This record gives sequence, C-alpha cells and structure tokens, in this order.
Amino acid sequence: AILARIDRGEYRELKEITLPEFADKWLKEYVEMKCKIATYRDYKTCLKRHLVPYFGNVALKSITPDCVQGYVSAKMREGKISAKTINNSLIPFKEMLKHAVIWGFLRSNPAAYVEKPRVTTREMDFLTPVEVRLFLKHTSPKFYPFALFAVMTGMRIGEIRAIRWSDINWATNQIHVQRSLNIQGIFDEPKSKKSIRRINMSPTLIGELKRHHLKNTNNELDLVFCNNVGRPIDRHNIIVREFKPALRRAGLREIRFHELRHTFASILIHQGENIKYIQCQLGHASAQITWDRYGHLMPEVDCGAGKRLDETIFGENYLSRTLAEPTFIQERGANVSPNSQLKGSSGGWS
Repeated sequence: AILARIDRGEYRELKEITLPEFADKWLKEYVEMKCKIATYRDYKTCLKRHLVPYFGNVALKSITPDCVQGYVSAKMREGKISAKTINNSLIPFKEMLKHAVIWGFLRSNPAAYVEKPRVTTREMDFLTPVEVRLFLKHTSPKFYPFALFAVMTGMRIGEIRAIRWSDINWATNQIHVQRSLNIQGIFDEPKSKKSIRRINMSPTLIGELKRHHLKNTNNELDLVFCNNVGRPIDRHNIIVREFKPALRRAGLREIRFHELRHTFASILIHQGENIKYIQCQLGHASAQITWDRYGHLMPEVDCGAGKRLDETIFGENYLSRTLAEPTFIQERGANVSPNSQLKGSSGGWS
C-alpha cells in the first residue's frame, strides 16, 4: 500500500511532534487567529485541564482511536466531570486532530468516530405570566429595570450587560443587539451571526427604560445597566444578590437566570406569534432550532384543535347542534343510526 502511494506521488512521512507541542501550535496558528477570544480561552482551558494531562507528553502520531475512546471511558469512571463536559472536551480535540491531518502530522483523525457518553437533557423551566408578575413585584427597585428587560426581550445575560443606550432606537422602538459581555468581562460579538438582531420593545418596557434613562445618564461606556462607577454589572452579583432573592421573596421555585429567556419564548409561542418572528427575536440560526427547543413548553396551544377541525368541516355550530340533538347527524341522510351510517353499501367502511 505504501509503495502504491509512492508511485502515485501521495506518500509523505509524518512530521514528528508531541501532543502538547501541537496543541500550542494549533492554538497559536489557528484558534487565536480564527476564533473569538472566549472560544480561544475555552479551547485552551479544555486542552490544558483535561486532554494534555491525560495523554501526557506522547507523540501525536501514537494516538489511536482506541486511545481516544479510552480517554472517554476513563473520565466517565472517574466521575469528576459530567458527560456533557466530556463531550465538550472532544469538540476542540476533534478539530485539533483534523488540522493535524491537514498539516501533515497525522494520516487520519483518531477522534473522528469516538463514541460519546450519553447526556441526560435537563428539561427547560419557565415562568407563567402570573409567576412573571409575582417575580417582578418582588424585585428590588434597583434590579427591577434589569429583570423587566430580561423577561420582555429574551436576551442572554451577556447581551443585556453589554447593551448601550445608542443601541436603542426610540423612533422604531427596537433594540439592536450587536455585542455581548463574556464571563471574563470582555466585550465580544454575540454567540452567532444570527444573534445580531433587532428586538421589538413593548410599551411597558419603553416606559420603564425612559424612566431608567433619566436616573442613569453618566457613564463613559454608555451602558444601559452599570454599577455605581459606570462599569458593567457583575454577573455573579446579579444572580446571587438580586435574582435568587427575588424568587425566594415571591415564593417561587429556583430557576436559572437563562430561563427568563425560555419564559419570553414560551409566552410568544402561547400568544400564537409566527415562528419565524420568534426565531428572529431570539437570534436562533433557524426556525427549526426554535421549535425543537421551545415548542414543547406550551403544549396547551394545541388544545381545541379537534373542535376547530369539526367547525371547519361541518360548520361553526356543528358541535353545539350535535350535543343538543342526538339525531342531528341523521339530517344528512336516511333515517339510520349514527353507527350504521359509517358503513358503505358493501358493508365496508366508507
């Protein structure tokens, strides 16, 4: 096989390099140049914390599919990290080894067909409209504008912390989402291209934002929500000092802050808003993602479908007339029982 590849001019000797050396090379020459800062930091942390310590200073070309599967099995047996974290660690690893093939360090990607551990999906939670009002009633005056903003826009917490007054168009009553504040406190692009979007504001939100603007006009970053010195509000403080205490005071179950986004989506679905509109408001890549993620949250939107089907086919008053007159169905044909009318002349179902 090697001689055949030599004859075709396809054979090449693999370059010698260790896994830690190639990880540094890949981070510097690809990830740092092509990915967002937050992605670079996540990939670097994942490689240095999980993958490099496990494999050690081995030659890159000595890593086989069996070795990669062994990594997954070992991490599952340890039980120190979740199955989701293990799967997340495979994402940069696969991408790194793919580039190792392209750059001539490997002949094939040993992580291409690794079996991932099963992840138990956590069911999304959300607040009902009654619970939303109860929650907002028990927020502190300082936190109320932030909480209302989150519920009425469905924006991610990083996007809310990064929003500026210049992003709000008072003429069209829209918010232009075009940046996010990551965990490291760095302004960055939103999660994806579709996350750059315009969100419509309700009259209640507009009124509250105008009142909030009168009290918060002096900060160099032009932030809508900032601390006492004009800097972005700390994410941890929002959740621990304001969000969770408000839920406790309202007597509500503890939910994640991100589930205010689910609340916004579920209410729009319950209202019967167009799925394409909901997708654009949330910043999803496609309407299918919106349905897959949120369509089950309000199953009651399908209630009454059977009744509407009857009304469409037989008329609006069909059901009420049928209940009032048991023999109503006979008006359509001969004087036979409802059950016998379902059969054709040959005795089969018509």
